[in-house]
Amino acid sequence: MKIKLTRPELKNQRDALRRFERYLPMLKLKQQQLQAMVREAQVKLAAAQTRTDAARTKFESYRAVLEDNPGMNFIALAKPETIDTHIENVAGVKIPVFNSVSFPAASYSLFSTPVWVDAALTDQRDLSRCEVEHDILNQQYALLERELTKIVQRVNLFDKVKIPDCKEAIRRIRIHLGDEMTAGVGRAKIAKTKLDAKTRAIQEATA
Repeated sequence: MKIKLTRPELKNQRDALRRFERYLPMLKLKQQQLQAMVREAQVKLAAAQTRTDAARTKFESYRAVLEDNPGMNFIALAKPETIDTHIENVAGVKIPVFNSVSFPAASYSLFSTPVWVDAALTDQRDLSRCEVEHDILNQQYALLERELTKIVQRVNLFDKVKIPDCKEAIRRIRIHLGDEMTAGVGRAKIAKTKLDAKTRAIQEATA
């Protein structure tokens, strides 16, 4: 690290050190908050995965009868028509939050349709709802994890690079300025000794 070994640079390094030491605790606090939020997001994501797996397993019982009744367009009827979400600010990160989903109206004859259709469609829609919620929770986790990675990098940069570099620069500048001061004092003493000797010589010559 090349630095100017001057008093102005010493002031710059001291100011930078104060800034880094002031920001570092705030960064570490944000890191702790994000770590807690990431853990919470992991728990929610795992729970959503469990619900999705359970809904998928439940719907599997209808798979055979659906294949025997290709006229029922379950894919279209169970596909979300709208997905309602809102944005929340969590530890400085804007994340999407799941509210609800709505599905297209299912219009079919109650008399000509098998009795299991309503239950099958309900379970298929439940699976779709679980998948949407899981997807949004996965987005939350990805956003929080990405922000946590950036904060950890900044904490490490300040803690392991910037602050040690400033302290080392201050140490080197102080040593250099101290050496300069010592050398200056030495030169002043030599000059004074020479001046005193010259003054005595003149006084002795004119005595």
